[in-house]
Amino acid sequence: MTKAKTNPGRFFEDYKVGQVIRHAVPRTVSGGERAMYHALYPARGALYSSDEFARVAGLPSAPIDDLAAFHVVFGKTVPDVSLNAVANLGYAEGRWLKPVYPGDTLRSESEVIGLKENSNGKSGVVYVRTTGLNQYDHKVMEYVRWVMVRKGDLAAPAPEAVVPALAKVVDPKDLVVPTGLDFSNYDFTLAGEPHRLGDYQIGEKIDHVDGVTIEEAEHMIATRLWQNTAKVHFDATFREDGKRLIYGGHVISMARALSFNGLANAQMIVALNGGAHANPCFAGDTVKAWSEVLDVAETAAPGVGAIRLRLVATKQGAAPFAYKGEDGKYAPEVLLDLDYWALMPV
Repeated sequence: MTKAKTNPGRFFEDYKVGQVIRHAVPRTVSGGERAMYHALYPARGALYSSDEFARVAGLPSAPIDDLAAFHVVFGKTVPDVSLNAVANLGYAEGRWLKPVYPGDTLRSESEVIGLKENSNGKSGVVYVRTTGLNQYDHKVMEYVRWVMVRKGDLAAPAPEAVVPALAKVVDPKDLVVPTGLDFSNYDFTLAGEPHRLGDYQIGEKIDHVDGVTIEEAEHMIATRLWQNTAKVHFDATFREDGKRLIYGGHVISMARALSFNGLANAQMIVALNGGAHANPCFAGDTVKAWSEVLDVAETAAPGVGAIRLRLVATKQGAAPFAYKGEDGKYAPEVLLDLDYWALMPV
């Protein structure tokens, strides 16, 4: 009998703490990724749109959008980490360590740092620390995420529970500012808004006003573009309701792009403190977003400061600036709660 050559993906019982997975299919990125990213989302960050703007800011050219690079690195991990996932649950300790430019080749590695079987015995949570590397084996980013994964063998014994202790916030001193970045000659007119770091107050909330209705075709293009093979995103028979779950990264990028209106000068994401996909998103949902200023910090780079933001994505019916009820649970209209650091001119 011929052995099957196809790969059904890993199930919860297949993971071991300390296991290191080198993910397949490195990817060389080009200007095509940027063009497609800007076609999928209303992304208008000047630093990622214009080589000349980037050069004035001390970079050799415009990098690939921070979240586009994240999606490429993330997509590599899906066949090994979340192919059989029920849901991607959260993120922590994420840092962008080096800009990604057209021509760079990215690959990913993940280490299993935690496991905990769910009480129903049918699934468990897998914690991984993923590193994205370029063609020189330089780290371009790292992050932790945790995923609920189905068990393939319900009789498999539960592993010893290991839940990693994760920092709630990346310390500002650990933020990596790209080499050469200099906002001393920053052109606020070309960037689109006049607001600099000193114009934002901790606790301030910003309604980004605009909304985008999620289309089936666009989220399917995005899922394929980032080579995300998770079954819940492209196989309508995989869920009992017959719906394809929108890739959480699609919601992140949509909300981040919408935040341009009010935060146009939050140019580069440099850290991901935490994040939760609070409720599922489906085609037909209209995504809107608002942000809260959580903190500000200095950096050693000339003219460059850091702003910590909570980005909340909601769908139709959401109350203004509301995201959790008195019970501490997310409101059903909340899709995303993302806590990140971005670089902004002072």
